[in-house]
Amino acid sequence: MGLWDTLKQHAGAQYLEVIEWTDDSNNTIVYRFPVFNQAITDKSKLVVREGQAAVFVSEGKLSDVFAPGTYTLDTRNTPIMSFFESVKYQLNYPYKGDVYFVDTTIFRDNRWGTSNPFMMRDAEFGPVRVRAYGAYDFRITDPGTFLKQIVGTDGLFTTEEITKDLKKKLVSSLAAAINGAGIPVLDLASAHLQLGDKIRDEMNPRFNETYGLGITSLIIENISLPPEVEKALDTRSKMGIIGNLDAYTKYKAADAIETAAANKGIGGMGMGMGVGMGMGNMMGQQLAGAAGSQGQFNPQQGLNQGPSAAPPPLPQAPSFHYNGAGGQSQGSAAEIAALVAKNRSGSHMVWSAGWPAWKSWDAVQEIAALVPPPAAAPPPLPGSEDAVFHYAGPSGQSEKKASEVAALLKSDPDADHKVWKQGFSGWMAASEVPEIQAKLSAGGPPPLPGGDGPPPL
Repeated sequence: MGLWDTLKQHAGAQYLEVIEWTDDSNNTIVYRFPVFNQAITDKSKLVVREGQAAVFVSEGKLSDVFAPGTYTLDTRNTPIMSFFESVKYQLNYPYKGDVYFVDTTIFRDNRWGTSNPFMMRDAEFGPVRVRAYGAYDFRITDPGTFLKQIVGTDGLFTTEEITKDLKKKLVSSLAAAINGAGIPVLDLASAHLQLGDKIRDEMNPRFNETYGLGITSLIIENISLPPEVEKALDTRSKMGIIGNLDAYTKYKAADAIETAAANKGIGGMGMGMGVGMGMGNMMGQQLAGAAGSQGQFNPQQGLNQGPSAAPPPLPQAPSFHYNGAGGQSQGSAAEIAALVAKNRSGSHMVWSAGWPAWKSWDAVQEIAALVPPPAAAPPPLPGSEDAVFHYAGPSGQSEKKASEVAALLKSDPDADHKVWKQGFSGWMAASEVPEIQAKLSAGGPPPLPGGDGPPPL
């Protein structure tokens, strides 16, 4: 039985001559071509325009995907041979499957934003809550995967049906990317492009494989901070613009005087008297001092005085953190030097900004130069000199006077007797120390004349 005989048996069926999609809407991603009660025959033509792809579904399964071009649905057309192989009867009977058109152009300006702030850790401000919003573009990269995983049997699939899910995944990736980038809060505004590209590159491999689509562009329009952080930044910027705080105070005082003088009420009179006596006196002194030196008032720099202007203030002395017997405190080099002088034998550690670790006070030149030397011990009374030494000998180690060491030498002259005291470079033999030698000779008989031995016979 021929093809036309088969069609005659399907009296209610009409064959399709041209299968195409010419809809110009900008939010339709997938369109199912209406084939209800119509038949696709081997004489039908499939027209796929640029920016489209056609997907045939045969008996509930994806049959083939057609790129842009015009196809005659017969077995002689090489690009659709796989389609005919997937059709059970190879169009001897009318094909009653489904035809889907997929828009593969870029869907632009899809909005995204964080519904709730997310936390990020900043080195300067600590934990900070951050909000962000922007836009993204996407396109279908694999029509078959997109149809199977996302669309299903939906006959008309629009951008609104997928952007909500994409937005959630974008926001989740944004929070991870910002925290992983380690960019300071104050520098986030200059890193929008960098972060957008980073998030896009991280998401696309998973999106292409799982959903058959890719993010072509991700734009971060703004990353906003909490009001209290923005207020702190505004205050810092304001102080930087004001610059000379003293000049700014003088300028505001002059402005207050003018405002008070313009107010004719009782309150204005009281304000004028108070401001005039306080602020006016200060301004009068400044203006009077400048009269003879041809000074000029500048709203940003204050009063520019002549040669008689006062010198600038002296630089502030450096401050140190102190840790000692009295606990921890902070003070100048002179204050810490006074603490050291009171207890020279105690532990006195100091630290200043930029140091890698704490230091002993005597390793800091600014402090060591201010600590007075220890008071010198008084000399011994005449005839009472009996120096104390660290002694090491047969009886062990201990502190002994020179006379005690001399007595040990006399009692055991063959033993090893060593002594040490402040100023020695090392331990010395006791018999070689002058103070001990003097004690050894004290109290003995005077030497014989002419030498140690008896006179000759």
